[in-house]
Amino acid sequence: MGNRVLALDIGSVRVGVAVSDPTRTIAQGLGVWDAESWREDFVRALAEYDPGVVVVGLPVRTDGRASEMGERIRGLVRELEGEYPGREFTLWDERFTTVIAQRAMLEADVSRRKRRKSVDKVAAVVILEGWLESHR
Repeated sequence: MGNRVLALDIGSVRVGVAVSDPTRTIAQGLGVWDAESWREDFVRALAEYDPGVVVVGLPVRTDGRASEMGERIRGLVRELEGEYPGREFTLWDERFTTVIAQRAMLEADVSRRKRRKSVDKVAAVVILEGWLESHR
């Protein structure tokens, strides 16, 4: 298994994706996958980047309680652990990642249309950066 870390921001419409470099220093956005067919893209990303860890954003309410989507994500991660037993999967609190991503894109003067298309990818980068920072 490689040294890279793959991060997923799974939503009901899109899945934002980011990957680290092999030294686990830099997080880079890979793209946005369709939530209906993201598993095929996931398998390709596993083959291409061979991540040692897959970090999945866990939606949590602002008061810290679990959300309905959070419970779905927990179930999905258990499923993935069963399908890919040699890989490490971990959950990461994604509470404010979309807000942080939107703010960063506003500051970079990204157009509204481009923000809508890439906010999930940037949110995945924010998730990955948080995880990487906590493991330095």
